[in-house]
Amino acid sequence: MENISNLIAKDLLKIKAVFFRPEEPFTWASGIKSPVYCDNRLTLTAPEVRNDVENLLAETIWREYPGVEVLMGTSTAGIAHAAITGHIMGLPMGYVRSGSKDHGRQNQIEGRLEKGQKVVVVEDLISTGGSVIEVVNVLREAGAEVLGVASIFTYGMQKGLDRLAAAGVKNVSLTNFDVIAQVAAEEKYIKPEDIARLIAFRDNPSDESWMGGNK
Repeated sequence: MENISNLIAKDLLKIKAVFFRPEEPFTWASGIKSPVYCDNRLTLTAPEVRNDVENLLAETIWREYPGVEVLMGTSTAGIAHAAITGHIMGLPMGYVRSGSKDHGRQNQIEGRLEKGQKVVVVEDLISTGGSVIEVVNVLREAGAEVLGVASIFTYGMQKGLDRLAAAGVKNVSLTNFDVIAQVAAEEKYIKPEDIARLIAFRDNPSDESWMGGNK
């Protein structure tokens, strides 16, 4: 996984899908202030990187979840990746809405899913883990056997790791926060001394003392 992690980290940095702003942090929907923002949607408009991501997702899913029968994307960022990876693997795919539709069949799960089918959830990134666990719970309630999650990037936050463990959810990511920070320093996207600030954020997002790390 080391070579894969470095390759995807370099890919994401090359297409500027990872933004570093320690002096002017991004604010997530949860209210967390972050020095890093990862926009994996940009991989869809970069064909070479998209090929790396989708082929490696397919390889990772076959290796880690050999019994998989269906891929389910998270809405909305995971949908395209689930569709492309499902095409490569020759598997059916669908996706899980954030809530049930208020019209038509009022589906929350789109695509055919039979009870007992073995499912892998495809996600673009994982931070605190809450949204992907909600998707897993919806699939479990529908009778699916969720083998786990395959994601492009994870922050590796302890809160996310604890939540996934408590829910009995396995996640395998192509790359992670630590690798991206290291590669970014090596490739001169950030200064080597910035790594400590980034890791301090990752280890304890609620402690914003990292913001003054280079003052």
